[in-house]
Amino acid sequence: MNGESGDQAKRRTRVVLVDDDALVRAGLRMILGGADDLEVVAEAGDGIEGESVVERHRPDVVLMDIRMPRRDGLETTRALLSDAARAARAARGEELRVIVLTTFDADDMVVQALRDGASGFLLKDTEPRRLVDAVRQVAAGEPILSPSVTATLIAHVAGAAGAAAGDGGGRRSAAEARLADLTEREREVALAIGRGLSNADISRELYLSVPTVKAHVSRVLDKVGADNRVQVAIVIHDAGLT
Repeated sequence: MNGESGDQAKRRTRVVLVDDDALVRAGLRMILGGADDLEVVAEAGDGIEGESVVERHRPDVVLMDIRMPRRDGLETTRALLSDAARAARAARGEELRVIVLTTFDADDMVVQALRDGASGFLLKDTEPRRLVDAVRQVAAGEPILSPSVTATLIAHVAGAAGAAAGDGGGRRSAAEARLADLTEREREVALAIGRGLSNADISRELYLSVPTVKAHVSRVLDKVGADNRVQVAIVIHDAGLT
């Protein structure tokens, strides 16, 4: 019996909460604590403490507030997901994923955190069931971006890029070039990513198994030169395909 309990504990997804609001942390702990497969192993009130706690407890997932005193969630996410930090975890057989918490769905800092490797973001008023599902999804290696959120982010980032560059034709040509090496199936997957579809959604729409979809997504990211799905969606947008 004890062996079975130990095995169950090992299968739990370990979560760290980083937020400067103690009430928010308490609410998150209560919500996640109701799931048998999730375990909140530590909390932190700012980014500096958060980085230390993450290194000490080695969680699978971090729920990271963006706006905090001393060090914000953006800088902390960048540090935790740097190439050096990833390499160190890989050597230990570990992987860390970050979910950004925010009150704004098109915050500049959220967009930057996604560019820096965060696996997605959640609004702080996300319903409890969705929050639990999101942590499970990210722990399984699938980013969380709903179609509406993806559309908002694309418009936000593309608009900022357009204002800075002032060359829509140049962006379109560059995006088309990045998509040129995709096979027909990979292009279909890329277009689905551009619409904000999850791997499961793509699997149903294209009649592919989820593992096959994951393999295609990996190849799309590699060929397009993107670190995450949001970046792929931006390329699709810039190419005029959404």
